[in-house]
Amino acid sequence: MDAPKGLNKNATRMLTGFIMGTIAMGCIILGGVALFLLLAVVIFFASKEYVKILEHKGFYPSLKIMLLAEAILAVITYFDRFDYVASALTLCTFMAFMWVLFRGRQPYTANVATTILGFVYCGYFPLHLQLLRDMSSADYHDGLGFVVMMFTAILLTDVGCYYAGTRFGKHKLAPVVSPNKTIEGSIGGAISAVIGALIVGAVINACFAAVHWYVSVIIGLICTVFAQIGDLCESLLKRDAGVKDSGNSLPGHGGFLDRSDSFIFTIPVMYYFCKYFIFSNDIINSVKGLF
Repeated sequence: MDAPKGLNKNATRMLTGFIMGTIAMGCIILGGVALFLLLAVVIFFASKEYVKILEHKGFYPSLKIMLLAEAILAVITYFDRFDYVASALTLCTFMAFMWVLFRGRQPYTANVATTILGFVYCGYFPLHLQLLRDMSSADYHDGLGFVVMMFTAILLTDVGCYYAGTRFGKHKLAPVVSPNKTIEGSIGGAISAVIGALIVGAVINACFAAVHWYVSVIIGLICTVFAQIGDLCESLLKRDAGVKDSGNSLPGHGGFLDRSDSFIFTIPVMYYFCKYFIFSNDIINSVKGLF
């Protein structure tokens, strides 16, 4: 999608980002159905873009199987029935094979593999956001504060990487996959993410519940590391397929997959960290029990 008339590229990018951020944060704050619908829209368009990227490579994952699998997983996560996830993933993997067996075309193995990767990458990983938002414990009413902390850290990672890389960048981070990214930019993004996480953690600590400063630092580091890995992994898919952007639906940002790539890996990692180390002490208690 071209930039609106009268706006340059940077202004268009900022305007689109502001609108998207406002809508996303509103849905996250509301939670429930609003967040479910937000995830449904993002997953739908990201899945379509993913399929188009793979078609450039000569692979033909089934969008219908992907969307059906993602719908099943979305219902499971919405009703917080994580005990059904393994069964659902098994069923969806069978469906991918059955589709290739009866309706598919060459290359068969690649089409099965990319279909399974598609509903995991575009659907299952992002759907952990619903689980993280709805998480609760005796100390925390819900996971909203940690979702806000995660989003802040990821957004500041992007900002920090851009400005530090532009000003100080000299050493390439991953020259084959993304030649414009630098080690200096990566470090700048990490510092920005940790500062942002500390600020949000201080607000949570002052207004809602105790969040130790070192927890905020750990979350900031987790978010910036996996945000940058997610960004590079999407770049890997696009470079392998020979495309620049996943789409053009979002002015100044490319496609939905381009805009959400930093979140795709971070969301599930953040969910499991909060689940086992913040909202409960299952792993810590298990380790203590060994001694």
